[in-house]
Amino acid sequence: MKHKIFMYLFLFAALFIIYQYMNEKTIFESQEKKIESLTKRAERSEAAADSLQMVADDLNYFTLQGNDNAMTYLENSGYEAKAVEALAHNAIYDQNVREEGNPLVPFVGLNGKPMRVNKVRFLNHKWLLADFTDGQYWGEMILEYSFNETNELQFRTLGSLLYPQ
Repeated sequence: MKHKIFMYLFLFAALFIIYQYMNEKTIFESQEKKIESLTKRAERSEAAADSLQMVADDLNYFTLQGNDNAMTYLENSGYEAKAVEALAHNAIYDQNVREEGNPLVPFVGLNGKPMRVNKVRFLNHKWLLADFTDGQYWGEMILEYSFNETNELQFRTLGSLLYPQ
């Protein structure tokens, strides 16, 4: 009788161990597939991020902050690139408050309102792009900026265009 109980207990334990093994094996295989899937997904995400970073670096080259040569030029002249950007932005936008419009814009407002600069983007240590509008008509211009002998910031409009409505 004791032998039968031990035999039943042994069989029950063996079946339980086989069940646990199969269950754990299924869970393990499922986790392995999930890990493999997530690893592939992470690799694709990293490749996409690297690609986007290369595009961003390429686009950032034609900015003052992204162009090492332009920043070095300004630093050698005694200026800090961020400070020059802030100074130029303020100087351009401050001229928007003039009643006759921003004098850097070579067009008169066509609908009775003066032309004002909306957006400025630095290309390098000498040039910047600016977008302007009178509320109805708009255009773009390229400006040259420099510092004179008394370290005053000066602008000169190199080219501009006004888009039709």
